Amino acid sequence: MQEYPIKRGHTKDFEKRMVEGLEQFFGTTPRESGGHYVITFGALRRLDVCTGSGGKTLVVDTESDLTVDDDAVILDTNKRFRQYLEYVTGFTAKERAKKVKKAIENE
Repeated sequence: MQEYPIKRGHTKDFEKRMVEGLEQFFGTTPRESGGHYVITFGALRRLDVCTGSGGKTLVVDTESDLTVDDDAVILDTNKRFRQYLEYVTGFTAKERAKKVKKAIENE
């Protein structure tokens, strides 16, 4: 499970962006259960997203489908996942990595 901070200004319609992003980047409508939105796509057996820390973070839990051995499917899934994270959080992969590094240093 991973928690990602949300960029200032992206928290207004955060839950709506979570759902729209899943539909936009993965082309599937998520199942909703208790505030969690779950999909299955490509190399992901399960992608579960929800809000965390008072609606200011995105909590993501993934389970990989280890039976997928097609590199193109794996790469496409990873690309869509990164695009989704950027769309929802407002941070690029590089910015997210910096934030994680900074959080670890501050512990």
